[in-house]
Amino acid sequence: MSESDEDFASMFEASIQAKRVEKGQTIEGTIVAIGAEVAFVNVGGKGEAVIEVAELKDDEGVLEVNVGDRIQAVVVSTEGGLTLSRRLARGAATDRKLEDAFRSGLPVEGRIEGVVKGGYEARIGRQRAFCPFSQIDVVRGTDPSQHVGRVYPFRIIEYKEGGRNLIVSRRALLEEQQRAGADEVRRSLVVGAVVKGRVASVRDFGAFVDLGAGVQGLLHVSEMGWARVSDASQAVTPGEEITVKVLRIDHETQKIALGLKQLSEDPWPTVPATYEVGEVRTGRVTRLAEFGAFVELEPGVEALAHASTFAPTGHPKGWARSVAVGTTAAFEILSIDPEKKRIGVALVEEDSARAAGAARPPSERVPRPNAPEDEDVREHSEGADSAAPEGFGSLADKLRGALKPGEK
Repeated sequence: MSESDEDFASMFEASIQAKRVEKGQTIEGTIVAIGAEVAFVNVGGKGEAVIEVAELKDDEGVLEVNVGDRIQAVVVSTEGGLTLSRRLARGAATDRKLEDAFRSGLPVEGRIEGVVKGGYEARIGRQRAFCPFSQIDVVRGTDPSQHVGRVYPFRIIEYKEGGRNLIVSRRALLEEQQRAGADEVRRSLVVGAVVKGRVASVRDFGAFVDLGAGVQGLLHVSEMGWARVSDASQAVTPGEEITVKVLRIDHETQKIALGLKQLSEDPWPTVPATYEVGEVRTGRVTRLAEFGAFVELEPGVEALAHASTFAPTGHPKGWARSVAVGTTAAFEILSIDPEKKRIGVALVEEDSARAAGAARPPSERVPRPNAPEDEDVREHSEGADSAAPEGFGSLADKLRGALKPGEK
């Protein structure tokens, strides 16, 4: 076979391969050469394709790729070989190319020239196009004029009257980019990872944290701190950048649970060495329930003063009047259960010597006398789990009888 016959055969084979590819199809190939105006791309069995060098440069005119790099592009023509494109520059967007871009979904560049009723007027090549307000961004802005004069990539979503009636969307491209980025973010997340994020919104039950590319995780109010957080907005604010720990990932529902308190030390492991049954500590009432008052002894360590430990008042809920939320008072420790993270306490009479001792440093506190009531209280504390709900015992009658034996 002569050299001319070989050239003809290779061109014929290339044309056959090109016809197997359709316009609008996205293919991947390797750049094999870069010329002054076009680059050659090896697309495997489909032959060799060309793409304009201008499409391989960034906004500053700097070439983004090198020989050997792989790229993805859309087939815009199969006549005389394959012609690829990654975008349509607004200066090169002829009517024919605009139609090709519409049918293939190829992005086109356009300039926002002004605000009109319901959206924006954009210039795409020689044509005017309309971009609805809802299609200019993924987030609705408050000032429509902020986009005027800017050049954006768009997708043509409607092509009518031979290109004289164009409707374009920037949002469609942004959402595609966001989805691609979201997949990458999700692949990088693992349980136990410590990541940075930005608070997207705050609700009653917690806060949603953007971890990147629109991927959000929930930081529940119960995971914000070891101390009880009643109002999530007091712990975090929208727009704030925070560091969180990934607690759980549900790949089916794509839900991500985050924690903030896990990045600080849990105070409960030190409770057995810090607190003793029978000692008096100062605490602050944080909330009231039907069965008693919750008392914060230190940030992250909360105790329960059961309703039965308060002196009778003659009213079913009269005990609550002496311990309004926010009250700081002296409380005696009745029981400690480190495993269940429970401490039972009882309010100490305000003017008593023991109450005064609670406010002093440990070395200056009034020592407890070796009195019968000590054994009585300890005995009650040890049996607290079986004496009352939530593992805390009743002390009212025993404590009064032990403290005033002569008044029986």
